[in-house]
Amino acid sequence: FFFNQEPHRVHQYVIQQAATAVYITLVFSFSLYTMDSTDAPQIIEHIHKSLNFTPYSTLFVPSSARFVCLGISPKASGILSLYEMGSGSLATVGEYVLPSGIKCGTFGASGIEDRRLAFGDYGGKLHITDLENPTKPIYSVQAHSSIINACAGIGGQQVGFGAPEICTGGRDGCVRVWDPRVKEPVLSLEPEEGQTARDCWTVSFGNSYSDTERCVCAGYDNGDVKLFDLRTNSLRFEANVGNGVTCVEFDRPDIEMNKMAVTTLESKFRVYDLRTQHAESGFASLSERAHKSTVWLARHLPQNRDVFMTGGGNGGFNLYKYHYPTSRVGEDKKDKAPCGVAGTVELLNSRVVSTQPMVSFDWSPDREGLGVCACLDQSLRVFIVTKLNKY
Repeated sequence: FFFNQEPHRVHQYVIQQAATAVYITLVFSFSLYTMDSTDAPQIIEHIHKSLNFTPYSTLFVPSSARFVCLGISPKASGILSLYEMGSGSLATVGEYVLPSGIKCGTFGASGIEDRRLAFGDYGGKLHITDLENPTKPIYSVQAHSSIINACAGIGGQQVGFGAPEICTGGRDGCVRVWDPRVKEPVLSLEPEEGQTARDCWTVSFGNSYSDTERCVCAGYDNGDVKLFDLRTNSLRFEANVGNGVTCVEFDRPDIEMNKMAVTTLESKFRVYDLRTQHAESGFASLSERAHKSTVWLARHLPQNRDVFMTGGGNGGFNLYKYHYPTSRVGEDKKDKAPCGVAGTVELLNSRVVSTQPMVSFDWSPDREGLGVCACLDQSLRVFIVTKLNKY
């Protein structure tokens, strides 16, 4: 063919064949992409409910089809609402009005049989209450001088070792650990005298894999992340991430420290590898941009610690999968000492559900993929995330 044709015809033929090959490649690539997106987890809205108060925290009641929503009313009183899920509907079991607005809560320090809720309010008080009669707390203490921004619990629900404890972080810059059996804190981490108190926005328990080991991580409005060892009563790790820390969470609180998610203002989150700590550089981490706005929270899937959800100021959430590196331990270039190696994150799916920030999200500990979230547009949403068993 080439020997019997003029040069310009040969040139046209080659161009046509090349264009055909490129077209086939693009079609094949698009088909692969479509197949991958089909296999990705799907985020399905199951229930949507409007509220007459501002929600700040949503928590599943362990071993039940119920969850609580905590918040503040327009009159600055606290609201504790208890809901039960039915077949595609949401029934209000009870709605209780409390003296002060509620910012945070946890079931972590309560046994499955009792299912007692601990929560912190705008007046700086820590309460523990029975859901049968939430207006009469069975434990109450003035934990902080002003609003309690965050609280975390551990030792209940047969998760973790050691005594049940509750950690609170407040606007006064203090982080305190409480034993529900006594009225005084078992540990109080306060700013040094003469030092400006930074607002503590978030706290989390971790490393509770024995009766003696336990750690608390706290995040502050100036970007400080501090990891306290409760056994040695010392600061184990400290870093500044550049923007206010909105959430810290260990992937599992009841195992030897593995990794931790840290979300911040200015649309960033970090994942720290906590298995290897270098004397100078500390723990290895990766940084990722998300939501194009504040990343308000990160929640690890209870059934798979490598899958986590982030909620953003854009009213959406992103679902990620963490991939470990080939080797999690490397060698520092300066002193040749062992150092950690961070992995990578893969975005599995994302969805924007509101025009206002998503301030709370909780996975069901009993049903994989079931989650409830609250947004500042005064709404509750129950979601089902499918195909998580593939990851």
